This record gives sequence, structure tokens and C-alpha cells, in this order.
Amino acid sequence: MSEFTGIRGRAWFKALTGQESSIQGDPPSVLTTDALIGDDKGRFLCVVPDPGGRFPCARRGEVGLEEAYTLAARVREVTNADKDGKKRPIIAIVDLKSQAYGRREEIAGIHLAAAAAADAYATARFAGHPIVALIVGQAISGGFLTHGYQANRLLAFDDDGVLIHAMHKEAAARVTRRTVAQLDKLAETVPPLSYDVRDYAKLGLLYKLLQVANPQNPGASDISLVRGELIAAIQDARKGSRDLRTRLDSEGARSARKASRLARARLEEQWKEQAFTTASSY
Repeated sequence: MSEFTGIRGRAWFKALTGQESSIQGDPPSVLTTDALIGDDKGRFLCVVPDPGGRFPCARRGEVGLEEAYTLAARVREVTNADKDGKKRPIIAIVDLKSQAYGRREEIAGIHLAAAAAADAYATARFAGHPIVALIVGQAISGGFLTHGYQANRLLAFDDDGVLIHAMHKEAAARVTRRTVAQLDKLAETVPPLSYDVRDYAKLGLLYKLLQVANPQNPGASDISLVRGELIAAIQDARKGSRDLRTRLDSEGARSARKASRLARARLEEQWKEQAFTTASSY
């Protein structure tokens, strides 16, 4: 795999929209356009590398300050424009390393920028926009939380080049005080520790794994297949709830995320109990 993420992202953005450049005034690292997807005109967004970017820590496909705020602005633009009409679909094409790590980013509030983008996506989803994330490469850490994770439906390629996780493997090894080899061994029996997208699918978070012949250089048949799956996911999202409960209620989640489901249920019970107690005191 290339040292840069975003190679696949740019390829698929162009394949699905016919465009490969940013909107005038936006940073070159954020691609945005409106293009037909089935009977809809959807908004497509993708974060790509920009070796000449102003912020060195966001030049290799990371989501930095400019990227996050641009995503937020372009998603809000759709929500505001469609406020009184049909809610167009939003397609997030995902291939990014993480959020940008750097002193400049921390001082300027990378957490606020990332939150703005995540909130924009969530707001659009609750407003009725069907949001689909197409994961074509890496989807790591805060980068994925910022761009893609708030989607109604997550699609990913069934390919070794696809990686979805909370952190890179080397960082996970340092945090857990294990070697990479030890983590790989644990991942054989503990799916959340695995870096294999097929194990991620077992957690019930993905809507579907897609089989494509060439994830990096898509041909006509791959593009047609992916376009059809995006249309199906958009239609399914429109019929479903606007929250993300499907990720906990799916068959995979019921089997592989029992502890998460139990913790969520307990928290909900405590929240309702506390709310009742507070209301009764007035």
C-alpha cells in the first residue's frame, strides 16, 4: 500500500462523480461535488492528501483543521439548502489515516473542528438526509469519527487494503503494552482487536462488505457494482430510523457486542431513573 492514504479515495471520487478537484476557495485536500446517484443528485465528499498543505501534520490524508471545517461547511450547506425540500443523499468516500496530530492543531482546537464536522453529519442525518459512507481504504481514529462514522449506512470493500480501527496497530501495541505480534494473536479470538475488515464486519457495524476486483483502479464493472450498492443503501437508509440503533440491533452486534448492548441498556435505565427522580423533586 502507498505511504499516502487518499489514493483510493481520489480514484473512487472521480469514478463516481467524474470530478477530481476541490471547489474554488476550499483546500485541495477536500473534494466536494454534487453528482447523480440513481434518481437523486447526491453530495459526494472525500478527504485526500495535499503535500503542499499549510499544515504539515495534515498533508498525508489526515483530517486537520481546514479539512474538518470544510467538511462541516459543505454538509451544512446541503442541510440548509434542502431544509424545505427533498433531502438529497450525502456520500462520504473514506480513505484517511486519522485526525491531524500536531501542536498547531491542538492549540487551534482540532477537537472543535472535528466536532463541527461530526455534528454537521449527524444534523443532516436527523434532518432526513440519507448518509452513506463508502470505505475504500483506511478509516482510522478521529479521522473516521469526523468523516464517515455518522452515516446511516457503512459500506466497505472486502479487501486487505481496507482498515477500520480506533488507532494504528503500532499505537495500539504501545497503549496496551504488548507487541504487535501479541495483538495479532489476540485478534484471532477477540474481533474488536483485529485489523481485518472481515472481523470488523462481524461486529454488526457494517451494512455490507463489497467485492470489487480492483479497489485502487476501478473499472467499469466495479463502478457499476458500487453505484448500485450505494443506491440500495440510500433507499434502505430512507426507510430506516434516523438514529444509529441498527448498529446495536443488528444480528452481528447481538452476537459480538453483548457487553456493549448491556452497558447501553444499564445506562439508559439509570438515565430514566435519574430523570424521574429529578422531575419528582419539583
